[in-house]
Amino acid sequence: MKSPREHFKIQAIKRRYDQKTGKYIINIAYTTAPPKPTERILAVAEAFGLGIDQQQKFTIYDNVELKIEKGDIVYITGESGSGKSTLLKALEKDIRQHTSQTCINIKAIKPSASKPIIETVGKNFQEALELLSHVGLNDAFLFLRPYRQLSDGQKYRYKIAKMIESNAQVWILDEFAATLDRDTAKIVAYNLQKLARKMGKTVLAATTHTDLFEDLNPSVHIHKRYGKEITVHYYPNKPAPACSLTHEMHIQEGTTADYKALSMFHYRSASLPTPRKIFTLKRGDETCGVIVYSYPPPTMFGRSLVWKGTLQQLQKEVSTITRVIIHPKYRSIGLGTKIVKETLPLAGTPYVETLAVMAKYNPFFEKAGMQKIAETKPNRHLLEAIEKLDALGFNPIMLQSQKHNIKKIMERGKEKVIQILTELSEKGGIPRKRIIATNKAYPTHTEFIEKIEKLSTEELATALRRLSFLTQTKVYLFWKRKSKSLS
Repeated sequence: MKSPREHFKIQAIKRRYDQKTGKYIINIAYTTAPPKPTERILAVAEAFGLGIDQQQKFTIYDNVELKIEKGDIVYITGESGSGKSTLLKALEKDIRQHTSQTCINIKAIKPSASKPIIETVGKNFQEALELLSHVGLNDAFLFLRPYRQLSDGQKYRYKIAKMIESNAQVWILDEFAATLDRDTAKIVAYNLQKLARKMGKTVLAATTHTDLFEDLNPSVHIHKRYGKEITVHYYPNKPAPACSLTHEMHIQEGTTADYKALSMFHYRSASLPTPRKIFTLKRGDETCGVIVYSYPPPTMFGRSLVWKGTLQQLQKEVSTITRVIIHPKYRSIGLGTKIVKETLPLAGTPYVETLAVMAKYNPFFEKAGMQKIAETKPNRHLLEAIEKLDALGFNPIMLQSQKHNIKKIMERGKEKVIQILTELSEKGGIPRKRIIATNKAYPTHTEFIEKIEKLSTEELATALRRLSFLTQTKVYLFWKRKSKSLS
């Protein structure tokens, strides 16, 4: 239990804001006019002995003194109708009138309903990715969805991204996370305080729910009851150490069935390489995450910078992380780092490597203890092929969409697409096995062409989707066991 640094005080002074101390003195009272004496109102008055010919005064804040400093996380709780929203409005008004701090109210954010969210945040693509990743919207398919197609939890996270983008000093959130399921609300609360504290922002969040205390970890907690009753506690302004949901999760060895349970949330459609070990992150009987360690391919960009040996040594000494999937519900609370960090020593090999796209935008591998070695860049032949597809009518950004590819192939014809892939293969611009399904590790150009020409429209669309993955910048990371023991 935390030790309060100060308790609220009631002083008989006028309502004001003291800039030197940062104290707000709140007085709010309502006066109600007598109701019009209808038949039913007169019946109530008679039955309960009420006088209805006089005005009634209701005081909900009576010289309440609040000290709110820049960077505080203020958590306002209480029953519906107790005056939380009224207090929030009064504080927002005083902040705007009496301080130089800028405010943004989440209710004032009006998202574009039809544009993909990747188009509606950030000054450029890189900034958009960072903003959306900060709030847990870091799935490739989510980037392409418009706001209206997001879930309630995703919409709330998106609005928080817009709050960050605004550069306002004070973030105001009434009915905070009220429409979200309680797991999602806790995740949003944890991320909100983490981001706000990192950026030095002040948060004023009001809600009827009291179950967010651990995840929001407020420096000021105001609990309002009916009438004038109110309690205020102040705490050290420190980030929450972890989302409360992580306490309910554990890692255990898993199976391909665990991977398949979450495979739909991975943006790659290529078949899973032969797994060496699979671990899963469980919360009760729910699968929250999975990581797959596979046998290493014969060659991989960046490996020669940190490891050298025979093919036999490679298979014995190195494991490759080929999949890390966290259920979208639980993203952004550090589970990627957790599942990598806790399973690296369990992989069974002294070295572990990975080549990942998202590592460029979300450094969870590095946070888990892996070392960033190098970044790949697509070769010029591949970029030329993408330019030719662009000229043919394909949108390079939408090549990851199977639906988009099928539509364009049917419009432009398979022959022109096959010709572009043929030229690319002839120049050696792609690892052919990454584009087509084949039993051979290194199919020849002739074998590649024979396979491509037999593909259906749907299969050809998948080949283009895989081609788009090769254009992405990937990061090669490496981990070395400190101890020689593999137990």
